[in-house]
Formats: sequence, structure tokens, C-alpha cells
Amino acid sequence: MQAWQISSFGIDSLQFAERPTSEPGPGQVRVKIGAVSFNYRDLMMIKGLYNPKLHLPRIPCSDGAGEVEAVGEGVTRWKTGDRVAGIFMQNWLDGPLTPVKAKGALGGDIDGMLAEQVVLHENGLVEMPRHLSFEEAATLPCAAVTAWNALAAGDVKPGSTVLIQGTGGVSIFALQFARLKGARVLGISGSAEKLERAISLGLDAGLNYRDHPEWDRWAVDETGGDGVDLIVEVGGQGTLARSLRAIRMGGTLAQVGVLSRSEEPLAVPTILHKQARIHGIYVGSRKDFADMNKAIALTRMRPVGASYHWDQAREVLKRMESASHFGKLVLTVG
Repeated sequence: MQAWQISSFGIDSLQFAERPTSEPGPGQVRVKIGAVSFNYRDLMMIKGLYNPKLHLPRIPCSDGAGEVEAVGEGVTRWKTGDRVAGIFMQNWLDGPLTPVKAKGALGGDIDGMLAEQVVLHENGLVEMPRHLSFEEAATLPCAAVTAWNALAAGDVKPGSTVLIQGTGGVSIFALQFARLKGARVLGISGSAEKLERAISLGLDAGLNYRDHPEWDRWAVDETGGDGVDLIVEVGGQGTLARSLRAIRMGGTLAQVGVLSRSEEPLAVPTILHKQARIHGIYVGSRKDFADMNKAIALTRMRPVGASYHWDQAREVLKRMESASHFGKLVLTVG
């Protein structure tokens, strides 16, 4: 089978390689991959910034979907022809995250999904929502589950106000899920065009932070002086101070990303004054994924993104690096 692999760090060093096709062992399933999506983590992994000590060669990417084509002895969850997606951390099936459950992340601890076939334990897969294509389902394992759990951390209800940062995969999923929950959604972006597209998906109000850098004041004004209930925080250090000023008393920052840096010290007094809750989100469990898929299937929600051909992996990574994309970036495999 063919696969993309990290043989040395760097986008241009990503290598198209021939790998042996593996037979599934006891409890394992072989999946013919139909599509793979990229996350910022994948870009950092490929560039050597996520884990400089990563064991190489390594097949990258945590997110993929496809069809079961062979099952090993004792497998009861799946049969040939089932349409499935892999879970981000293969050992995190349910309950709180532990050090043991955090091992086995696809595209990092073990080989990932950027291949024509993968062999995983039967517990490391979930059923795709039936109305989705492989390209759409491939966007779900990391970004969608992260957004789903970010909203859970903020206890988002009808009438809550959520603020999203940018228009990448997690942010757009957060917008879609927040609208399903009846929440009002504010958004910031450096692109007026992207804000218009987000408004077409249900964004209630948007602000171009390049033109209006004090977006925290805008968010407070938009909520009548109270501040927002939840910020899906993808920026990291570079946006954390403004996020803390933008939330209401007792509000929540769901910290999901590390896209920017800052020399500004952590605003501990603001955390105390606001009684802020900063909740780190590291994707989620198999059960979280399955629960989310029930909501997606019931509402027939469709992920948003753009698809590319199997041989365009390097080009897609460079597009992600330039932050020119909207939603998810997907490769159709084969």
C-alpha cells in the first residue's frame, strides 16, 4: 500500500512511500481509507515542532475515515463494509483522561491515517454518521470532538453567548454546534471575506481584528457589558489576555489551541477578579465521539471544508501554514 510518511522534518521532506499491507490480528480491523483531514497538530508534527523526538519514519495525521475491508479473530463490533472513522487517542474509550489513556494518539505515538489502509483495534473506531461522505467524516475525529467538548466545558445552553476565534476547523465546528444548542455566536477573524462566509453559516456578529484589535471591548459591548459565557480559545498566549477580559464573571475559556505567542505575562489578577474558569480541552474519548455523531446524524449537520487529491499533501499543508483556509482541509485517498 502507499502512504505519506515523515522521514525527516519539514513539509517538503514529507515522503510518498510504499508500505506492506498488514493483516489484522486478533481484535483488529483493517480499514481502507477514503479520506484524511489535516489539523494544526499534524502540521506541527511534520515540521518537528510538536515532538522533536518523534520516532521516524512516522505516518502522520490523526483524522481519517473509510470502509472496513478485513477483520481479525474475535472482532465483534465491525464487519466488512462498515463505514468508520478512527478515534484520536486509541486508548481513551470513556471517562476522564489519564496518562495511560493519553497514549496511542494517531499520527504521533503510533502511525496515523495518511495511508491507503490502516490496521487498528476494533475499539479504536466509531461508526460514521450515515449521511456523510468519507471526506466529511474524516474531519470529525479531532476538530469536531474538540469543539463538542469545548461547548460542554462551557455548559452552553439556549441563550448562551459563545465567541469563536478565526475560521479554522475547531472554530467552525464550534459555530455549528453552538447554533444547534440555541446559542448566540460572535466571531473574530482577520478576513472580512471569511467573516461573511461564517455569517452565512449562522454567525450572529463578526469583527475584523486587524481593523479593530480591541476585540475584547467589542465582545463586552455585544453582550450589554456582561461579557461572553464561553470563548473557544484557539490562539493561546497571544489571545489569552483579551479572552480573559472578554468573558463574563464566572465565564469559561475552553483552551484548545496554541496558534500564537506573547511576551505579556499571564493575567492572574484578571482570572481572580472574573472568577474565570480555564478548561484545557484535549480532544475527547471514544464515547464523546459517538455521542457527538448521534447529534450530527439527528440534525444532518455537514462539516465545512475543501477537498484535495491524494497527491497534494504538501500543497495542503502549505495552505494550512499560510492560514488561508476556511474550515477543514481534506485529502481524498487513492
